[in-house]
Amino acid sequence: MKNIYVGNLSFSTTQEDLESLFGQFGQVERVHIVRDRDSGQPRGFAFVEMVVDQEGDNAIQALNRTDLHGRTLTVNEARPRPADGRGGGGFQRQGRPRQFGGGQPEPRR
Repeated sequence: MKNIYVGNLSFSTTQEDLESLFGQFGQVERVHIVRDRDSGQPRGFAFVEMVVDQEGDNAIQALNRTDLHGRTLTVNEARPRPADGRGGGGFQRQGRPRQFGGGQPEPRR
C-alpha cells in the first residue's frame, strides 16, 4: 500500500476529483481530504492510498507539479507520523509529568 501526500489543493477539489486523477495510474483504496476541525473547511491537502506501490510511485512521478483546478500540485510519498510523541499538546516542566485540564495537581503520595 502506498500512502501519498497531495498538497496545494484548491478548496473546491473533491474526493471524486482525486479518485479520478489517481485512478488513471491504478487502484485507489482511499482518499482523505483533510479538513479543519472547527470549521469543516478543507485545509488544502489530502492523502491518497493506492493498493500497488509501483502504481503509487508512477502517480507521484506523473502528477507532481501538475495543474488541478488552477493550482500546481505537490505530490510525494507521505511520511509517517513520528512515533516519539512529538507534536502533542500540553507542556512538560523538567522532572514533572504533564498535567492537562488546569485543575488542581494530583495529591502527593
